[in-house]
Amino acid sequence: MFARSPVLNQSGPTEFVFRVFTTVPEFQALLFLLFFLLYLMILCGNTAIIWVVCTHSSLRTAMYFFLCNLSSLEICYTSVVVPLMLSNILGARKPIPLAGCGAQMFFFLTLGGADCFLLAIMAYDRYVAICHPLHYTLIMTQKLCVQMVVCAVELELLLSLQLTALIFTLPLCGHRREINHFLCDVPPVLRLACADIRVHQAVLYVVSILVLTIPFLLICVSYVFIASAILRIRSAAGRRRAFSTCSSHLTVVLLQYGFCALYGCCSLVYLRPRSSTSEDEDRQIALVYTFVTPLLNPLIYTLRNQDVKGALRNAVLGKAASDAN
Repeated sequence: MFARSPVLNQSGPTEFVFRVFTTVPEFQALLFLLFFLLYLMILCGNTAIIWVVCTHSSLRTAMYFFLCNLSSLEICYTSVVVPLMLSNILGARKPIPLAGCGAQMFFFLTLGGADCFLLAIMAYDRYVAICHPLHYTLIMTQKLCVQMVVCAVELELLLSLQLTALIFTLPLCGHRREINHFLCDVPPVLRLACADIRVHQAVLYVVSILVLTIPFLLICVSYVFIASAILRIRSAAGRRRAFSTCSSHLTVVLLQYGFCALYGCCSLVYLRPRSSTSEDEDRQIALVYTFVTPLLNPLIYTLRNQDVKGALRNAVLGKAASDAN
């Protein structure tokens, strides 16, 4: 598809640089402050959820075990991207070596894909809780919960490792190349290839379907059974109580996949045809799922979940009382 240029270094690039958001110093400072504050809020919000789940025995159930893992993924997911992005907003652009670019791509894909699989696991947890409440503790044992999370991470590690290795077997021309993005994501790196990438694109589409579409379908199937079970409940109070147990998770799922649908989020970045891809649009889309969803997820679970709100309130009041004494 692409012909090699004889003037480019045939050994390929040894480092990359990211395209700047703006060259205006005032805007650079404003963007740095904005992204830094968002990053701090993501860290604080998700750390608070991990802390309250780990320190309150009433929250040591399967549902909150998965929530704790989701918050851990969100922290790692943003930390793979944001610190390097912040360092490149102010001052001279710092090049990232080839190995560093590959490592960032691998961890970014792994953590993002594990997030999707974990949402599907959480949907199954809500299905068991509502459709089989009497057998919930027998089915959702600690061993099974750990096994599901480990399997999800291991599957995504395998897929991400193979995809990253496949991408970096391509000849990437030039000694130093500019990536029109703020991270080493697959589409912008593929654009630097000076070889036929049709096979790589096909593999990318298959992996995207596995990681994005299959968890979404599993979530949809789970909620079909959940909705059917809730509608069979005769009392309105019982229906409200049953729905409240899965409302936070459903809101997070709608948020994550809603952004994908409305703004062409990660699924469209990977699945839409190459000819329709806009590089600047990809960067704007990536900002949504790098900052917005990791920030809103802990807010949703703390604002809509009475157990988490109660545990946080008790922890704050207990801390205040201990300080007063």
